[in-house]
Amino acid sequence: MIRRLLFCLLPIALATTLAAQDTRTVTEPVVPPVCTALDAHIQAVNNTLAPADEHMLDTARIQQALDHCPRGQGVLLQAHHIHDAFLSGPLELRAGVALIVGKGVTLYASRDASLYEFTPGSCGKVNNERNGCKPLLSADHVAGASVMGEGTIDGRGGEKILGSPYSWWDLAEQARAGGRQQVPRLIVANHADNFTLYRITLKNSPNFHVVYNGGNGFTVWGIRINTPQRLARNTDGVDPGDGARNVTITHSYIRTGDDNVAIKGGTGGAVNMTISHNHFYWGHGMSIGSETNGGVSKIRVFDLSLDGPDNGIRIKSNGSRGGLTHDVSYDDVCVRNSPNPITLDTAYTANGPLKGTSKPTMRDITLSNVRVSGGGRITFNGYDHTHRIAVKLDGVQITDKDAYKYKLVHADITLGPEPTNLKLPKGEDATVTGAPAQGTSPSCAAMFVPFPAE
Repeated sequence: MIRRLLFCLLPIALATTLAAQDTRTVTEPVVPPVCTALDAHIQAVNNTLAPADEHMLDTARIQQALDHCPRGQGVLLQAHHIHDAFLSGPLELRAGVALIVGKGVTLYASRDASLYEFTPGSCGKVNNERNGCKPLLSADHVAGASVMGEGTIDGRGGEKILGSPYSWWDLAEQARAGGRQQVPRLIVANHADNFTLYRITLKNSPNFHVVYNGGNGFTVWGIRINTPQRLARNTDGVDPGDGARNVTITHSYIRTGDDNVAIKGGTGGAVNMTISHNHFYWGHGMSIGSETNGGVSKIRVFDLSLDGPDNGIRIKSNGSRGGLTHDVSYDDVCVRNSPNPITLDTAYTANGPLKGTSKPTMRDITLSNVRVSGGGRITFNGYDHTHRIAVKLDGVQITDKDAYKYKLVHADITLGPEPTNLKLPKGEDATVTGAPAQGTSPSCAAMFVPFPAE
């Protein structure tokens, strides 16, 4: 079984190098040798676990295997006869060690809120506290940790918490009225240099699927994130930020209930990131923000399809958490059937008051070879006369005859040299340099592909 799994996961193009804003030389990851193979003891039933299996925790044996695995090797979770499932509470990843979820195997997150609590009763409720739950997988100040494999990690966000009439996602809906949902995230890496996610499928996280903060070197290659479009609030796909640098997210497929990717420039900022060769589906788009107070810069997004998201290309912030976002480029991007295909907005309302002492500015933003279809609103909404949006539109084309609306406030737009056909209004305290022109855009047909079957 080990040999078959490793053969399936061997990279097809090990020498492929991504040349972009991540300053590292990034090549396709390699699955390491296995130090320990653990057999599944549970059989999944209808993509979940039978009630009788809900207390058959594998946490201790997985953690023990991770603790004793030498650096440069991995712990393999593998199927055994009819058994194809593992059940776990929080696990701590170790330096230089891979957690490998084998083909056909699902690692299910326990629905027992008490396993995740930092203090008694802190998890599985709505209150005004911060971060009452541990994540399922954490990498804290460990270098070279990874999560890999052809299998699945299922956070079970839509299933009822044990002993409760509510699911994790129900708590998120309740928090709309005020407070914070105290629910686990799926994977959180803090100050974990050279952290890697490779080929794994992540689904149904109670909250954000992946958070990467404060580290140098994060590679996401060939993963799938799959969560319902609605009633799965705050289930971001991949969120690098708050001190993160040298990040590459590539060759991945993401559909989720919130941001597909959100670069969060919190106190530590966010810099040197490449998002390339990806396909996004439903979700809130390729986002930067809403935290930009630490600064966001040197971001490159290219070869991206956004098929039916609530938002497409989006930079969002407000006066309570704003800062400077600059040196950001998008190239070869196709957006279709999005109510908001392009949004640069300093009045994002979901987090914090609109006005404050941390004012957002966006400049040196470039959109090149961007094609949009399906209608919607295009927004360039700066904060005030001083804190503006400055963007270059170089070959941004509406490719259909659907209706589009525009908002242009405290913004400076430069068109060209490639033709851009947006019908931008005069706007409020806004300038447009250059004239709109109709060009011939490459077809997006090959970029819109179905979400891969599990």
